[in-house]
Amino acid sequence: MDDEIARFIRRVNPPKVVIDNDVYKNVTVIKVDSANKHGILLEVVQVLTDLNLTIKKAYISSDGGWFMDVFNVTNQDGNKVTDEIVLDYIRKSLGPDESSCYSPRSTIGVKQSVDFTVIELTGTDRPGLLSELCAVLTDLQCNVVNAEIWTHRAKAAAVLQVTDEETSSAVTDPERLSKIRKLLGYVLTGGSRSRRCREPKTTVSSSLNADRKLHQLMFADRDYDEWENNVDDEDKIGRVVPDVDVSNLHDLDYSIVMIKCKDRPKLLFDTVFTLTDMKYVVSHASIDAEGPEAYQEYYIRHTDGSPVKSEAERQRVIKCLKAAIQRRVFEGLKLELCTSDRVGLLSDVTRIFRENSLTVTRAEVKTKGGKALNTFYVRDASGYEVDAKTIDSIRQVIGQKILQVKGGNTEVKPSSPESQTGFLFGVFKSRSFVNFGLIRS
Repeated sequence: MDDEIARFIRRVNPPKVVIDNDVYKNVTVIKVDSANKHGILLEVVQVLTDLNLTIKKAYISSDGGWFMDVFNVTNQDGNKVTDEIVLDYIRKSLGPDESSCYSPRSTIGVKQSVDFTVIELTGTDRPGLLSELCAVLTDLQCNVVNAEIWTHRAKAAAVLQVTDEETSSAVTDPERLSKIRKLLGYVLTGGSRSRRCREPKTTVSSSLNADRKLHQLMFADRDYDEWENNVDDEDKIGRVVPDVDVSNLHDLDYSIVMIKCKDRPKLLFDTVFTLTDMKYVVSHASIDAEGPEAYQEYYIRHTDGSPVKSEAERQRVIKCLKAAIQRRVFEGLKLELCTSDRVGLLSDVTRIFRENSLTVTRAEVKTKGGKALNTFYVRDASGYEVDAKTIDSIRQVIGQKILQVKGGNTEVKPSSPESQTGFLFGVFKSRSFVNFGLIRS
């Protein structure tokens, strides 16, 4: 009955999307009016985030039965959004024709041609964990085609999309899936029965929003509890802690959430998703991210209409928002790898990192048109800065053109013409990797 009423209201009052490129010189204004429902703000922010748009300012009002939002956005280059394909996608995704286009939760232009087996992992982080997990998957004839890996405060979470080596489609055999879960679970616990971790989860899917799932995995693993005893302006590795406060506006039965932190991509998505996933409704909000710092103000209630009810709940909201903001903060030296995809590629690369005492703090793995497009953030396992000689040695093995340094103070130059391709991916591409000490399950 609720679905029927929602569809009737939508027909009577269809969503309206207005895009204005004339009112301001440097930003595009997007106005969204529609019937209100729980989670609608997250859906709108998701669409803009998936398009890699930067939200400079936003005004949100969704109290009662109507939802009215105004977003000032720019493209990745800091200019107005003028691409008609992108603008048309926004209109169709958020307007009355949203059912006729891609889901707002999917990245624009991406159509899955095959199904994947999605593997969700959480556990205690340690040096070499990613390498061990990838080695097990390779040994089980699974190819990692897409992946997102986050680490935060001694916790690790990963969402992997894998295919069968022979069929290039999802792994569906129940016995094989059970074996995958068992062996990956063994790696997550380090072989210790006393160490607790969540059992790996496998599902077959054609699409997945990894950002949402990673936040949920970290939340379920209670990474936010680490904030309890941290009252300093910086955390243990020198990152500035976000300023988050929650107070009650008793006259109107709202709780006000104030956030001040360094701005970064997807910041608004991370905070809105956290509040929505914790069953809070954003009735009003004001967002300002025109400078290096972002200021966010939310007026929230529970889904039952009540504000934050206790000091314990207030502290929990603060800790969860701080954790959500910090999970995506990049740590370490950024490395980008681009080469032809093959089964075992991720296992080989992460093993080389491990053997050179580098630990991966974050990774994004993509496969497109037979090409592997991987991004890694690495740091020295002992906590020191990454040594330039170490990176140069790794690039000589992998290939100077294949592995590029994209951040930090580590400057490396090719040592010889032969190292441009590298032994790992060049002439000896088909060689056995037994010399690298492949970890067996």
